[in-house]
Amino acid sequence: MYGEKVHEEVIASHDKESGITIHYVNKAYDEGDIVFQARCKVDPRDTPGSLAAKVHTLELRIFPKGY
Repeated sequence: MYGEKVHEEVIASHDKESGITIHYVNKAYDEGDIVFQARCKVDPRDTPGSLAAKVHTLELRIFPKGY
């Protein structure tokens, strides 16, 4: 699952947190050892778009800029 579907599912499941997980790369998608995780709170009024914005803020703060 990826993109907007993730945020829709988090909201539908009434999860209290969402966030990002950074993995080492291996042959299987999202199965490498976890390097780092960051979380944000899910507000009951969040929409998939507002939650995506919160997660994107985490990504911009955590991932190194590679230009």
